[in-house]
Amino acid sequence: MERIKVESVSYSYQNKYQTVEAVKEVTCTFETGKMYVITGESGSGKSTFLSLLAGLDIPKNGTITVDGEDLSRIDRDAYRREKVAVIYQAFHLFPLLTALENVMYPLEIQGVARKEARERAEEYLKEVGIDEKKFGKYPRMMSGGEQQRTAVARAMASGGRILLADEPTGNLDTENEEKIVELLISLAHDRDFTVIMVTHNRQIAERADVRLVMKDGRMQVLSERDVSITGLAGQ
Repeated sequence: MERIKVESVSYSYQNKYQTVEAVKEVTCTFETGKMYVITGESGSGKSTFLSLLAGLDIPKNGTITVDGEDLSRIDRDAYRREKVAVIYQAFHLFPLLTALENVMYPLEIQGVARKEARERAEEYLKEVGIDEKKFGKYPRMMSGGEQQRTAVARAMASGGRILLADEPTGNLDTENEEKIVELLISLAHDRDFTVIMVTHNRQIAERADVRLVMKDGRMQVLSERDVSITGLAGQ
C-alpha cells in the first residue's frame, strides 16, 4: 500500500556563496512493508531529501503527499509526532533521561498514562534486544549499538509507521550494524513499517527491497521489487 507519493519535487537553498539545487525533479512512491535504501556521494541530496520526507523542509516545487494528504498543508509537528520517526547516526537520545525514559517520552507526549507508558516502553526495549538491566542506564553508560537500538525503540513508541534513518549504522561496529539492519528489515516486513534509509554502505543497500541512488539531486533506481518509481534520472 502506498504511503508516500513524491511528485516532481525540487528543493534549493542559499549558502554563503551560491544557490544549491539539492533535489531536482524527483518523482517516486514509497509503500508499506518495504525497506528502501538511498545511496549516493556526499552532497548528492540524500539527507536533504530525507528532511523533506520528514516535513522539516518544504519543496520549492512539486508535492509530497502522505496517506493522500499534502505535507505542505497539514500540521507538520503533528505529522512528526504521529506518523513519522527519524533515527540518526549520532543517536540523538536525551542525555539526561534513562533508556526507559527516552522510550517513554513520545508515549507521554501522546497522553498515555505514565504507568502504561512505562509498560509499553519496557516491551519496545525488549523487542529491540535491550536487557532489563540497561533500562535505567543513561545513554553515556551504553554502547553505541545499545543507544541505536534504544533510538529504534523510541521510534516504535512514537506510533508512526514511517521510519526515516539517516546513516543509522555509521557509528557502529560490524556486529551492531548487522543487528540494526536486521531490526529495520523486520520492522518493514513483519510490522508493515515504511523504512527509508540513507547510507554509504553498499552491503546494506544490497539488502533493501528497493535500492536507489542520488546524484546531483536526481534519483535513480538501481534495483527494485514491485515498486512504482518514475521520472528518474536517465529516463
